[in-house]
Amino acid sequence: MRAVTFQALRRPLAFETRPDPSPGEGEVVVRVGRCGICGSDLHMTEDAAYGIWPGAILGHEFAGEVVALGKGAEGLAAGDLVSVFPLASCGQCETCLAGEPAWCAGFGLQGGGYAEYALTRPNQCVKLPQTASLADGAIVEPLAVALHGVNLSGLQPGERVLVLGAGPIGLAVAFWARRQGAGRVVVQDVADYQRERALGMGATDFVADPEHPVAASDRALGGKADVVFECVGIPGLIAQAVQQVRVKGTILLLGLCTQPDTFSSFAMLSKEIRLITSAFFKRQEYEAALDALDAGAVEPRMLVTGTIGLDDVPTVFEALKQRTHQCKVLIAP
Repeated sequence: MRAVTFQALRRPLAFETRPDPSPGEGEVVVRVGRCGICGSDLHMTEDAAYGIWPGAILGHEFAGEVVALGKGAEGLAAGDLVSVFPLASCGQCETCLAGEPAWCAGFGLQGGGYAEYALTRPNQCVKLPQTASLADGAIVEPLAVALHGVNLSGLQPGERVLVLGAGPIGLAVAFWARRQGAGRVVVQDVADYQRERALGMGATDFVADPEHPVAASDRALGGKADVVFECVGIPGLIAQAVQQVRVKGTILLLGLCTQPDTFSSFAMLSKEIRLITSAFFKRQEYEAALDALDAGAVEPRMLVTGTIGLDDVPTVFEALKQRTHQCKVLIAP
C-alpha cells in the first residue's frame, strides 16, 4: 500500500510503499476513505515532546470500509463503513468499560489514516449510519474533543461563552455551546479567516483584535464571559483568559501547549476562577457526535474546506503550518 510517513522533526512527510496490513487475531483492516489532517499532527512533526518516531503513519481522524477481519474479530463484516475511534485500549478494564479508554493502562493513540489501509480493532470501529458519509466519519473525532470540553465546563443555558481560537476545535466548541443553550458565543482569533464559518456554526459574534483582545471580547459579550474556552495552546492565553472571564467563572483548556507558560495565580485566585483541563473524550461523546450528524446537524460539515489525494499530502501538510483560510482538510487515499 501507499502511505505518507513522518521522517524527522521539521522535515516534510514522504511517501513509502508498505505491505498491505493483514489482520491478526482480534484485528480489523480498514480501507481508509477519508482522514482529517489534525492540528496536533502538524505539531507532532515540529515538537519532540510528542515523541513521534521516524516511519510513523499519522492520521487519527479517519473513516473507511472494513475489508478484512482476523480470527475472533466479531460484530463487523466486510463492507461495513466505520468511523475509527482512535483511543486504543484493552477494552476490558474498569475505565474502558466506563467509556473512558484514555485512562486505560494500555492506552495508545490510533494512527494510520495517512495511508490506503489501516489496522485497528473491532471495539474501535463505530458503524456509520446510512445518513452519514465517510467525510462525516472523519470529523467525529474533533467534534468529540470539543463536546468533552463543553461537558466538563459545566456550561449552563443562557451563559456567555468566549472561545479563543477559530480552528476546528474552537469552531466545534461554538457549535456545541449553542446547541447546549449558551446565550452569547463569541469566537476570538488574531485573524479574520474563519469569521463566516464561525458565525455559520453557531457563534453570535466574531472578533479579531490582537492589539486589544480583552476590550474586544468585553464589547462583543456585553461584559465578562461566564466560560472561556482556550482552544489554541500558546503561552500567554491563560493569562489573557483570566482577564476575560467573570468573577467565579470558568476557564477550560483544550489547546495543547508543550511550552512552559506563566500566569498570575493571584489574579486567578482573587476572582475564584475555576481552571479545568480537557483531554480526549469519552466513548459516549464520540457516539453522541456521530448521532448529531445522523440527526441532521449540518453545521459541523462546514469545518471541511478541502479534500486532497495522497499525492498532495506532503505539500498541503507543510502549507497548513501557516495560517490560511483552510480549516479541516480531508485526505481521500
